[in-house]
Amino acid sequence: MRVTIKGQVTIPKDIREALGISPEAEIDFIEDDGRFYIVKTDESKITGKFRKFRGIASSKMSTDEIMSLTRKS
Repeated sequence: MRVTIKGQVTIPKDIREALGISPEAEIDFIEDDGRFYIVKTDESKITGKFRKFRGIASSKMSTDEIMSLTRKS
């Protein structure tokens, strides 16, 4: 596997399937005694004041439209 200049790697299909990782899935990296593990995270644990806006914006929206979504609350 090769790491891109942006620090990205492609998770092989068989590993994604075994872990139940689909596009847009949330994952985390766990460190244990110098070894790192990929785990699928529970998306319901996502916190923060913008959590309710997750997934609302699309690439068809302008920056101003996206910002107005966050300012309504």
